Amino acid sequence: MKIACNGKENGMVTDDKRVRIISGHYGSGKTEFAVNYAALLARQSDRKIAFADMDIVNVYFRSREVRDKIMAMGIRMIDSSIGAGADVPAIPAESYAPFEDKSYEYIIDLGGNDVGTIVLGRYRQWIDLDETDFFMVVNIFRPDTNSVEKILAAKESLEVASGLKVTGFINNSNLVRETTAADVLEGESMLAQVSQICQVPIRYTTYVEEIVTDMTEEKKEQLSGEVIPLTYFMREVWM
Repeated sequence: MKIACNGKENGMVTDDKRVRIISGHYGSGKTEFAVNYAALLARQSDRKIAFADMDIVNVYFRSREVRDKIMAMGIRMIDSSIGAGADVPAIPAESYAPFEDKSYEYIIDLGGNDVGTIVLGRYRQWIDLDETDFFMVVNIFRPDTNSVEKILAAKESLEVASGLKVTGFINNSNLVRETTAADVLEGESMLAQVSQICQVPIRYTTYVEEIVTDMTEEKKEQLSGEVIPLTYFMREVWM
C-alpha cells in the first residue's frame, strides 16, 4: 500500500507547503530536482517564488551555476556568490526575507548529507513547521543509499542535523544517461519499503524523459506520488 500525502497519493507542486526544503545525500540529484521543481512551480503558480542556494559544502553542481536560467523564470534567486567568479561558504542576509514574507513560495536547496543541513540552525526561529516541507531526494544507485537500512539511516542523520522531520521522499533513482524504466521501478520498490516503515510518503518520482525512453503509461502507473519528467539543467550533454 502506498502512503498518501496530504490525504491523497498524487498532487501538484502547488499543493506543497509554502516553504520547501530539499535535501539528500551527495549524488542524489537534489539540485537537479530542486531546479526542475522550481521551474514547474513557476509554470503552475501565480505567486512570487524565491529560490535559495544554501549549499555551502559542495563546489560542484550548484544551483547558483544556473542562476540566470532560474531568474529568467521570474524567480528571485538567493545565493552565496559575491561578485563575479567569487564564491564563499556564506549565505546572504537576503535569505531570511522569504521566511517572514509569506507572499513568497520559498524553495531551499541544501548541501548534501547531514553536514549540509547544519546551515538551517541559523534559521530555526523563522522556520514554521506548519508551513514547511522537508523533502529527501533518494537515488538508490548511490553507495550511501543503496539499501532500505542505509536510506533509513541517512534520513535519521538528516533529521538530527536539521532538527526537522522528513515529510516526503523523492525517488530520483538513476544511472544518469544509462537509466531505464526498470531502474526507476527498482527505486520505487525499495523506497516503498522505506515509506511503509517510517510512514513518510513518496511525494515525487522523477526521470529524464529523453533518456528513459521505455517508460510506458503502464509502468508509470506503478510509480508513487506525482511523476515529474526532468530536464537536465545542471549536467552538460557530455556529462
